[in-house]
Amino acid sequence: MKRIKIGQLGICHEHAAAKIDTLRELSDVFEFVGVVDDRATTANRFAGDDLRSYEGLTWMSEEELFATPGLQAVVVETPNLDLVPTALRCMEQGFHMHMDKPAGNDLALFDQLLKGCQEKQLSLQLGYMLRSNPAVQFCQRIVQEGWLGDVFQVQADMNHDYGGEGYQQYIGKIEGGIMFNLGCHLIDFMVALLGRPEAVTPFLSGTANVDKGIQNNGLAVLSYPHATVTICSCSQAVDGIRQRRLTVNGTKGTFDVQPLELYDGSPIHARLILAEGNAEFEAGSHDIELPGFTDRYRAQFLELAQMINGELVNPYSFEHDRVVQEVVMAASGLTTWRSI
Repeated sequence: MKRIKIGQLGICHEHAAAKIDTLRELSDVFEFVGVVDDRATTANRFAGDDLRSYEGLTWMSEEELFATPGLQAVVVETPNLDLVPTALRCMEQGFHMHMDKPAGNDLALFDQLLKGCQEKQLSLQLGYMLRSNPAVQFCQRIVQEGWLGDVFQVQADMNHDYGGEGYQQYIGKIEGGIMFNLGCHLIDFMVALLGRPEAVTPFLSGTANVDKGIQNNGLAVLSYPHATVTICSCSQAVDGIRQRRLTVNGTKGTFDVQPLELYDGSPIHARLILAEGNAEFEAGSHDIELPGFTDRYRAQFLELAQMINGELVNPYSFEHDRVVQEVVMAASGLTTWRSI
């Protein structure tokens, strides 16, 4: 199959360099045409100065990227608050997109992007990395198939301890703090699992060792008619990546996994407890092993290629992405939750 012509606009998002690494690995699927340097941005950023992943690539202006003959898609990797304005320019040019997360702090502007992509029949894939996580995918399947019965409680953590003092200062400049920047991954999963909540309540604070006003320790409660979801994220958890955890409790079972993700290819270990057996597992407690991975983004980009080639409808609708952004902003204290 003919390779998809793709370029990257921006290098200042925290995931930008890793996305380039993945696209290099997928050279049989994508023809990478070049990258736009956005380091002149005035937006708050924590990445973009390490250029090792970009060695040997063609640097170009945004105008040159858009004028590339046969260009089909753009990977938008600018800082958080530049994402949607940048994606709007890509949409107006008629390009499919992978846009990193979260979708800015202006819901009306995001609505404009969604409407434009829908009208132009453009694929818009948001960079919520847990979408391709094997443990998350397994959890979604067993909930949908009723293994756990009616879900009444979900607890999820998205902690870390990287970045040092620089990361704390970066988070301090983000409205909504770490819940906006990192908790959004879990919110995307919760909306996919349970839909739009009835209420969203944020609890945003800072740990004792950071400057006043830095919201590096966040908790959000999502309320559903018969379920309560708690989402936590903190940048000061010792061995933080291994503290990322997901527990789903239902009337017929429990699914628990920690750590939620590792990047060394080792299997993901989870515990599944069932009150009733099914075709795959008998009633009782089971230690299960799920596939590991070394690349967070490979599966997503392969999915993007299928979407662009018309082989797959985006599993995450425009409506889903819109609800996620609404919840993200409320959970980050940027808006007050609106009941429908």
